[in-house]
Amino acid sequence: MKITFHGATQTVTGSKHLITMSNGKTILLDCGMYQGMGKETQELNSYFGFRAADIDYLVLSHAHIDHSGLIPRLVKEGFHGRIFGTQATLDLTEVLLKDSAFIQANDTKFLNKKRLAKGLQFFEPLYTIEDVQASVRLFEAVPFNTSFTIEDNIRVEFFVNGHILGASTIILTLKENQKETRIGFSGDVGRYGDPILMSPDVLPQVDYMIIESTYGNRLHDKIDETPDLLHDIIVETCIGKRGKLIIPAFSVGRTQELLYALNEMELDFRLPDVKYYVDSPLSMTVTKIVKRHPECFNRSIQKIMKFDKDPFDFKGLHYIEDKRESQALNGSNEPCVIISASGMAEAGRVKHHIANNITDPSTTILMVGYCEKNSLGARLKAQPTEVNIFGDTFPVRADIRSIDSMSAHADYRDLCQYLSSQEPDQIRTLFIVHGEDDSQMAFKERLHKKGFMKIVIPQRHQTFELD
Repeated sequence: MKITFHGATQTVTGSKHLITMSNGKTILLDCGMYQGMGKETQELNSYFGFRAADIDYLVLSHAHIDHSGLIPRLVKEGFHGRIFGTQATLDLTEVLLKDSAFIQANDTKFLNKKRLAKGLQFFEPLYTIEDVQASVRLFEAVPFNTSFTIEDNIRVEFFVNGHILGASTIILTLKENQKETRIGFSGDVGRYGDPILMSPDVLPQVDYMIIESTYGNRLHDKIDETPDLLHDIIVETCIGKRGKLIIPAFSVGRTQELLYALNEMELDFRLPDVKYYVDSPLSMTVTKIVKRHPECFNRSIQKIMKFDKDPFDFKGLHYIEDKRESQALNGSNEPCVIISASGMAEAGRVKHHIANNITDPSTTILMVGYCEKNSLGARLKAQPTEVNIFGDTFPVRADIRSIDSMSAHADYRDLCQYLSSQEPDQIRTLFIVHGEDDSQMAFKERLHKKGFMKIVIPQRHQTFELD
């Protein structure tokens, strides 16, 4: 048996880990898209490192595009096996993949107009909506905490990991030569005490563990400080400066956390009296899906829902679907809060809001999550004096702020707690993935001190034999 790491190696996107059994059966853990990698991105997403038709099964940890985004490409290139995930994960994945195909179609159309004028060869999208539809037909939902037999000698079980709705730790039990080997894959680990989702499950002992390390060298601010920090920034910007508060937010997870925090302010009778816009049709759709899966919510929000049926709605909230209404916000001087995708400010409507308001000192741009180092969000967090957006250079006069307590990723303290269910001397190898070099090395050193001695940081397309 062997495992090959085809993505999220010494970087935080493109999750793809391929297990090959001695009988030739292949199981792919995630099939994620690379994001924010600059000019390399297209090339990285065009080459898997394996033949799609050779993959027997795909097991999906969660719906984020950097874990699911190349599934239609896999199907387009010949994969026709089953795709396993929790019901909430598959519901979200369908929506996100359709959105990805739509964006690619529009971006390709725009780029090809320019290439036609220069006599250059046309680009093709990675996949189309038809490829997404073909992928969805292969989805098969598996409940949490249920051992499911894929075929003889292959069992899978999903455990709650609290990252986003439906996100799971995958435990594979593989049998060869009358011997069972248990492989754990963390996916992306959530935080303990999340305001909406359940905390990560206690895991059974595994022989091999693949673990993410996005924040393997950092501690987050306390989660319960978020509503107070958000309240103060709204008051300072919208009441004090009479300006706009623009919040780039991922459609899955982060937008719902913001809405929940704002709803909490209303329940406490301290929600600032301004207008609140969610300017993202995808965020609107995702929020509806989140509301359909209360079984993923923690006990605290379950109690709140006994007297507040919709913990993601409050006075002054308005969803924007129409593009013209979104554009009209840029011409308005009305103080307001705009929550819009994407979370890294790398694409989508929020990029237009930033471009139109970044020179206004009354504006605040609030970053509330992880940003790939090459993304616009990361460049803004570095507090530049000027920034390039859509090919134009803008002086930065807006206030750039951050709230780190809202991260959906575990910090190193959370990750160590997550691994506390494992006996270090029973882990044959612990593979660290999904992190930048500095976070991976710091996390590796910390785990050594916890007693995990055989730790490997794989390189892309590197293969390891499993005993």
